[in-house]
This record gives sequence, structure tokens and C-alpha cells, in this order.
Amino acid sequence: MENDERIKLRTLLNYWIKHNQEHSREFKEWAGKVKGWGEAEAGKKMLQATQEMNKVSEFLSQALSKLEKKEL
Repeated sequence: MENDERIKLRTLLNYWIKHNQEHSREFKEWAGKVKGWGEAEAGKKMLQATQEMNKVSEFLSQALSKLEKKEL
């Protein structure tokens, strides 16, 4: 069963990475709109959220890479 869980985790990691990238793009898009409304600080915080989301995706990618190396 461990192999089934490894396969599931790889699938989940790929999904989470892609999902985070989509959110990151949305955050950035909305940050631009918010700044256009004169809400610079809110836009700045949203851009920070984008950066943090990208960091999370990088950590997940690294985890996926380590799992895949063990399977070789």
C-alpha cells in the first residue's frame, strides 16, 4: 500500500503546485486592480501573498523532486 500512497502523494503535489500557480496569477492580477483603486497598501500585501505562494510551490516542487529521486 505504501506505493499507492506514494503515487497519490505525487499526484497531489503536482496538483497543489499547479493550483498555487493559478492562485498566484490571480493574486497578482487583483493586486493590480486594487492598486488602480488607490489601495496601494492592500495591493502590496497581495503581491507579498503572491511571493509567499510562489515559495510554497517551490518547497512542494523540491519535495516532489526528492520523492522522485528515491524511486529511481
